[in-house]
Amino acid sequence: MILRGWRGRASRLRADAYPAHFRTSVLPELRRLPGFRGAILSQRESGDTIEFLVLTRWDSIDAIARFAGSDIGNAVVEPGAVGALLDFDTTVQHYEVIEEVRPE
Repeated sequence: MILRGWRGRASRLRADAYPAHFRTSVLPELRRLPGFRGAILSQRESGDTIEFLVLTRWDSIDAIARFAGSDIGNAVVEPGAVGALLDFDTTVQHYEVIEEVRPE
């Protein structure tokens, strides 16, 4: 499994805009893609902004390429996300999951 990580930042005044976009636009699109295995949207306060971290789980690099295109290091940021954020990373990071622990 591959984790894909991306960050974006929003003003505190518009802190709800990106999560709303994520739920209504991003997730429905991701759920239709073969090889998509889940997502986590998290946030933290950072000075005057809210930073969002999105981690998506994928079966393989090939599955990511079907979503992101041939340069999988580039972020896929829809216009709705651009409008909800002050700024965002234009690249992403990928990690191979070597162990996953779940409660017994």
